[in-house]
Amino acid sequence: MERTRSAAARSDDAPVPQYPIESVDNALRLLLLLAERPSIRLTDASVYLGVASSTAHRLLAMLQYRGFVRQDGVSRVYVPGPALNTIAAAVNRQVDVRAQARPILERLNTDLQETVHLGRLDGRDVNFIDSIEGARAVRVVSRVGRLMPAHCTSTGKAMLSQLTTDELRVLYPDEKLEGLTEHSITSRSALERELETIRRRGYATSKQESEEGVASVSAAVSGSSGRLYAVNVSVPVHRMTAATRSTLAEAVQAAAAQLATVID
Repeated sequence: MERTRSAAARSDDAPVPQYPIESVDNALRLLLLLAERPSIRLTDASVYLGVASSTAHRLLAMLQYRGFVRQDGVSRVYVPGPALNTIAAAVNRQVDVRAQARPILERLNTDLQETVHLGRLDGRDVNFIDSIEGARAVRVVSRVGRLMPAHCTSTGKAMLSQLTTDELRVLYPDEKLEGLTEHSITSRSALERELETIRRRGYATSKQESEEGVASVSAAVSGSSGRLYAVNVSVPVHRMTAATRSTLAEAVQAAAAQLATVID
């Protein structure tokens, strides 16, 4: 029964990998087993995975080397290691950020009746970590849990505008950039020009750059930890008039200023 529970502990919408790596899967299953038990013995690991003791030992030794488990010097059982604490702390910080930002997102959503997002810059991608959909029948759907190229979204461009030119060129060493739509920015030079405009006016815009039919306005937020976030309002492109863009820009800048006071 324990084996069945752990084996099922995976993302419900994740497809089966085309080329599964059994050793990686077995190592991850051992970590999932530690979520159910305070410790595991070598024999437990061997039986659980259905592999020889020597194979189980090699897997545990590698997990120990990377800090995911440690072995008790007396009992010789394996227990969670410091690397898992580091990952748990990172997850908790993300949850804390959502909790800190949620009241501000709710007010923005109520005031504008449009879909709002909170995004975080992860390398060259935007990670959408929270969202509230608009109340209108025709609306932009939530992107929570999605990673999208930062240069193709207003959320990402708002955050990229907080970087120096040198920092940006480390992220984008090549001139050519891949787009998502025919409206996406596809060169670093064009991106740099766009970021200069964003720095001057204090907010970023997108018109069908990440998805056909979607327009948005975003403003960046710097957390006290140094992580970059941005608040975004997304609308169907037919509703994005010049007057609407001005209203949304003012609203997201005000929300970003509020978020800067509460996000760690």
